[in-house]
Amino acid sequence: MSTLPKTSRAAKSKTTAEPPPRPSMLTDARLRVVLLVSVHAGAEERFLHAYEQLSQQVAAVPGHISDQLCQSIENPSQWLITSEWESAPPFLSWVESPAHREMVKPLHGCVEDTRSLRFSVLRETSSAKGAAGRRAAPAVQLAPRVGDGLVRHALTFTVKPGSSRCVAKILADYAAPEARVDENTRLCRTSLFMSGNRVVRAVEVKGDLVAALRHVARQPEVRAVEEAINPHLEEDRDLDDPEAARDFFMRAALPVVHHLTADPSRPPHLRRHMLLYPVKEGCGPAVASLLARQDDLAVTKAKAAMAAGGGKGQHAIVSSTVFQRDDIVVRMVDMDVPLDRELAVAAGVSGPRAAAVLGRLLDGGADGKKKIDLSSEAGLRRFLTDCDMEPVTDRRAADY
Repeated sequence: MSTLPKTSRAAKSKTTAEPPPRPSMLTDARLRVVLLVSVHAGAEERFLHAYEQLSQQVAAVPGHISDQLCQSIENPSQWLITSEWESAPPFLSWVESPAHREMVKPLHGCVEDTRSLRFSVLRETSSAKGAAGRRAAPAVQLAPRVGDGLVRHALTFTVKPGSSRCVAKILADYAAPEARVDENTRLCRTSLFMSGNRVVRAVEVKGDLVAALRHVARQPEVRAVEEAINPHLEEDRDLDDPEAARDFFMRAALPVVHHLTADPSRPPHLRRHMLLYPVKEGCGPAVASLLARQDDLAVTKAKAAMAAGGGKGQHAIVSSTVFQRDDIVVRMVDMDVPLDRELAVAAGVSGPRAAAVLGRLLDGGADGKKKIDLSSEAGLRRFLTDCDMEPVTDRRAADY
């Protein structure tokens, strides 16, 4: 929890009426999931049988449209699974669920390595003959987002009451691992924040995320830190048991559901904040979707204002990443202004309607009876003070 300084009325965030909601890649676009799979030699038949069982189960998951299994014509050990979903939220809810972990267990003994990629469908071209009988594509036309060449991932876990200060010291004092993973992959940045007994660690990687995570896990200094915090974790884990360790990190994973970059040049002196939203039970996907739309809208407004002013001005939010699993929603923002200068934008609302909707989706405590006020400067200030997580460490590669 942080404390925001008082500002003058001139610094008060404006909550003017916002335009109608814009299409969102998170909720309004179909999702294409691509899973690259390396199968153990001699395990091809077992893998195929496991896939056939899995595909029948996945077909019953809400939001699933179709899937395909392909085998490389050049290397029979290389396989490709593609699936199509109505949108990202139903896939993300399923892939992070215990049911998914049970479904994929038969694949573990067949598979040597996997890499998962997720794409929003922006455009589609079909021949008249091939389109017959297919489900019609959404009419929405989405604009491509600007990227910065990085892939992001986060982990979250809780520590035992009373151990937060000790854990923060352990996590802040270790030596940074080697940034270079291989000729194509680098670990660019690791940001770690805490709020109460919850820890959130976000990484930014250029190249192969899976390769970078494995590289970090093998580093002696990182292994020593993981062992040091083990006694303080609320959930027991055994890092010497590969299956138990994999299950823990799957449960701790906090996937990216939305990211935008307003300025890929990464201006100097940006302020990074991690906001932990107090979500009502069952409202996690709705909160993540609203924040994604609002950040898109904020960047669009800022670009329009800068264009109207002949290029003058700045983006309050230079980069925003929304992480979500179940009802855990975390939003990481890099801001070019102090948090208290643009309160509404910092909180993720661009007007009174969005403020009212988000307020209804959040839990103010007192068994849900306490309301969160996002419609006033004082309410926004209280909210941000409560939700702005404490930075523990923020490590960057030398050339980042």
